[in-house]
Amino acid sequence: MSILMNAQEKSEKNTASFELGSGLNFSFNEGNYQFNFGGFIQPSFNYSKTKGASSDNEFNAKRTYLIIGGKAIKEKVSFLIQTDYSLSEPLLDAWVAYHPFESTTITVGQKQTFANNREMTFREDKLQFTDRSFLSQNLSNTGREFGLFIESKFGDTFGIAPMLAITSGDGRNSFGADSRDTDFGGLKIGARLDIYPLGYFTEGNDLGSADLAHEDKLKVVVGGAVSKNNGVSNSTGEGHGNFLLYNSDGNNNLPDYSQAYIDFLFKYKGFSLLGEYASSGVKGLNETYTDDAATQILAPQQISEYLVLGDSYNYQIGYVTSNKWSFDFRFENASPEFESNVNSLLPDMNSYTFGITKYLKGNNLKMQAALTSINNAQGSNQTMGEFLVQIVF
Repeated sequence: MSILMNAQEKSEKNTASFELGSGLNFSFNEGNYQFNFGGFIQPSFNYSKTKGASSDNEFNAKRTYLIIGGKAIKEKVSFLIQTDYSLSEPLLDAWVAYHPFESTTITVGQKQTFANNREMTFREDKLQFTDRSFLSQNLSNTGREFGLFIESKFGDTFGIAPMLAITSGDGRNSFGADSRDTDFGGLKIGARLDIYPLGYFTEGNDLGSADLAHEDKLKVVVGGAVSKNNGVSNSTGEGHGNFLLYNSDGNNNLPDYSQAYIDFLFKYKGFSLLGEYASSGVKGLNETYTDDAATQILAPQQISEYLVLGDSYNYQIGYVTSNKWSFDFRFENASPEFESNVNSLLPDMNSYTFGITKYLKGNNLKMQAALTSINNAQGSNQTMGEFLVQIVF
């Protein structure tokens, strides 16, 4: 009898479960300690055609994620390790978080920053289309940075969420391949403020732009983010050593790079509308040279060949039907700061994307297709198509 009771008590304290989308979960000591193993894969087919050239076709493992996470409830601590084995440097996230209050989280490590546009705060398996917008791709890389992150949420019927980040300013893996590969420049300070005038979204429905939860009442979030990166040597501030600039003495003279975003997201009964505006600028270019001998001075427009500079906006609208078909449309535009410079990293362009998604088990099992037309002010126009299958395990 006592053996049976002990077995029952042990089974109640320690459990294991698996569900598609939730991964393999272990719970110990009556749920006080929790561990999770999960991930997702995205096999895909890509088509691209540049006007006047032959088309390209590619089968690819677009993303292959492995995610390990856990919580210590009483200690108010959580951790996450996230990797993408489709990348040559797979580590994306590696952080430890402390939750002193229900409304506040303090994180140290490498994670997806909130100081970018709203779409860049969504994980790659939550995207409305097969890929991120060009606004996201042009102004960010993976969106991951190393540093200190403070996030908070207050209110109920009216919500406000201030966030602050102090990071290395050199993106992910910022300490380089070994101890000799040191950072360049100074720190990056970023912040975001989100306001929910009609209360928060259904739990989890704010993690992507499509309205999978079919909000019964109109839900809105309006936000803005700013960042200043002191001394950059990467086109978007997510890396280091990709270029170097110098002063008249031949010492490093890296410019300060700033980004600003304004965005909103509406959701109501399957309909969604995402709008984003982004602007980037640079300071600290007085008497800057491209060589350490200080013989080649940086021309005014030439900085746009080193940094992504200009304005961009992105609009995404979609509708998820009751039987989980989603029909989506995206329009976006980019305007470089120096439009006359044909070598500007930010292209002068606009694009249209049509997307269709079938959600088979929520966002955890879906099929997506998208067709994009890119109109370049300088250079040939392009057409791109993609089809992918996503399984979140």
